[in-house]
Amino acid sequence: MRGDETDMDAHFDALETRSADERAADLAQRLPAQVARARSVAGYRELLADVDAGGVVDAAALAALPVLRKSELSRAQGAHPPFGGFTVKPASGFAHIFQSPGPIYEPGGIEHDWWRMGRFLHAVGIGAGDVVQNCFGYHLTPAGMIFESGARAVGATVLPAGTGQTELQVTAARDVGATAYTGTPDYLKVILDKADEMGVALGFTKAAVGGGALFPSLRQHYVDRGITCLQSYATADLGNIAYESAAMEGMIVDEHVIVEIVTPGTGDPVAPGEVGEVVVTTLNADYPLIRFATGDLSAVMAGQSPCGRTNMRIKGWMGRADQTTKIKGMFVRPEQVAALVARHDEIVKARVVASRDGEMDIMTVYIEAESGDPVAYATSVVDVLKLKGAVEVVAPGSLPKDGLVIEDQRSYD
Repeated sequence: MRGDETDMDAHFDALETRSADERAADLAQRLPAQVARARSVAGYRELLADVDAGGVVDAAALAALPVLRKSELSRAQGAHPPFGGFTVKPASGFAHIFQSPGPIYEPGGIEHDWWRMGRFLHAVGIGAGDVVQNCFGYHLTPAGMIFESGARAVGATVLPAGTGQTELQVTAARDVGATAYTGTPDYLKVILDKADEMGVALGFTKAAVGGGALFPSLRQHYVDRGITCLQSYATADLGNIAYESAAMEGMIVDEHVIVEIVTPGTGDPVAPGEVGEVVVTTLNADYPLIRFATGDLSAVMAGQSPCGRTNMRIKGWMGRADQTTKIKGMFVRPEQVAALVARHDEIVKARVVASRDGEMDIMTVYIEAESGDPVAYATSVVDVLKLKGAVEVVAPGSLPKDGLVIEDQRSYD
């Protein structure tokens, strides 16, 4: 399912095909209001105390604001449960409260497409007349409700199936005439295999998946069975961030978030096309997360999707940005590598490599700089990383552009 087609039907709304100038003008209106909204809540009061909300009108201005990490959100929630002071409304003002592992608590609303998942389901071709078998969990975590809200937004009927009890899933899918599946990529195959075993023919023709890797072989398996399967990138805190369209060339960023790709451990944007950590600002007025670090790695794709949607594209999930690694019994963190770079104006980039010599850990710190004093760098390594290691100065541009600031080359087999 590739090509130049504009989608199964029309686009979800006019926002998807705006020009860059139209999108920038809209952002210049909405972003300052969202930053001002965030400044009004207790959780952001200190973080954004010195920020002039009126001046944050584009991504460049946004990049000067501090990053909020999940660990900080978790600590704030521990001190001020359940939402840590980051929501505009009190807990009793939301329709739902969810709990994700951590624990981290997330609010949820029943207003139209609160998590913005309808845009993705529409891109899959799901809409009025479809019966969606929603196999995301409904217990404590929000994924089930996120996708149910999206199905409601496109006019589809929902069978809230949840997970497990595969024989009952097959029976229900047959009896209600389910035409679309939402859930993790691999569970649909479990249902289909069980249906084959039971001799039951199912009517799935569309699948909207997330929460796990959609491997090419698995997608092809569904295509061979006549099922269009596309994936989204979403989180419990932010809702939909980006999604595939029929063109299947990267993931298109949702119209109500701003996505930045930054060097892990910092808030500094990487060069276009380089791999880095995904940082998201949501325009959700109830839960104004500003520069929220997802901990995921991705990269911006150049150009525009052949499907006609004009927003920025990313390459999808490319691993985790939290590269914290134990070397010689001590943890080395991306933030420490960033602090090392900040110590010396001439350093462009640094990369810590952990390796083994026999049964001993070896740490080598590669530093990109035109010139510099390796002895001074070695002193900074000890001061900042709290470990001694070999230092190698390399020419700017010579380190891999893969988003790694800490590389573990040790074998654990």
